[in-house]
Amino acid sequence: MFVRRVVTAAIVAASMFAVSACQYDDLLPANAPLPGDLVAAISAKGMGIHSPILVRLYKEESDLEIWKQKTDGTYDLLKTYEICAWSGKLGPKTREGDRQAPEGFYTVTPSQLNPNSNYHLAINIGYPNQYDRANGRTGSSLMIHGSCNSSGCYAMDDAQVQEIYALARDSFEGGQRAFQIQAYPFRMTPKNMARHRNSEHYAFWKMLKTGSDYFETTHRAPNVGVCERRYIFDQTAETVAGLSANGACPQVPLAPQVAQKAASDAAKEAEIASSLSPSELAETSTFSYRTGQPITPEAYAQEQHRREGFDRLGNYVGGEKRSNGGASFLSSFF
Repeated sequence: MFVRRVVTAAIVAASMFAVSACQYDDLLPANAPLPGDLVAAISAKGMGIHSPILVRLYKEESDLEIWKQKTDGTYDLLKTYEICAWSGKLGPKTREGDRQAPEGFYTVTPSQLNPNSNYHLAINIGYPNQYDRANGRTGSSLMIHGSCNSSGCYAMDDAQVQEIYALARDSFEGGQRAFQIQAYPFRMTPKNMARHRNSEHYAFWKMLKTGSDYFETTHRAPNVGVCERRYIFDQTAETVAGLSANGACPQVPLAPQVAQKAASDAAKEAEIASSLSPSELAETSTFSYRTGQPITPEAYAQEQHRREGFDRLGNYVGGEKRSNGGASFLSSFF
């Protein structure tokens, strides 16, 4: 009987290895170098492997962008990854357990990289930030991680998170002390703002758009401060460091090019909004999750925004494997 059990275990182990061995490269160690094609792309864009990075996230489009700094100090888009899964609905995270993916401006330092994550590799977003805390928002351990399974995180497939983690690691090795994550509900275009005008979060999103406008007009990371329980942008680093989240905001005007973009976009938004039919307005999700209660399979499916080809556990089950990332079969065994 003992021999039979040993033989059976060996057969099972061998079959598992046979399935996973062909995918072994998908689960590289945290210190693995960047793939050659990405190194070539970095060089072609006039960047350095160890130059600073910046991350932009868009829920509605399910995009994660990596921007990298060039020799002139501005950032250029390096690569766009299709988010594998994010949970909840458009709008900020407000409380622990609401399964909402955060929106806002976050800072990542080296200590927030986790090479030993249960989801292959992970980067702690830094939620709650100063703005979240000032507004009574709670939550913890919100990540960009592998596995394509989200409960409030931005989940990627394992090959994608391998690249994203390596880009963050290399930027820190090059001397970047922290990088910025800009998490948005959607791309902050006049048309999208018009479509979402009826949302309860519209004022919050208008505030985020100011930071987005600053980056898009300058291609430099905005200094982000919190005062009067709101974000302010385009301040000096010294001014931001001295702000109180509940104190008065300084009277500093927007940079002219940022103010010009904001005014132009507002005019376009009003024009678009006046011509939109009711059917063209974005629908407001009625989904809600009662914190602390078990989530049913039906509710789980409703809250997940998952890329096709992955099951509810985040395992790859078939379909096209995109060039910006595949899935690891090894993760389904451990």
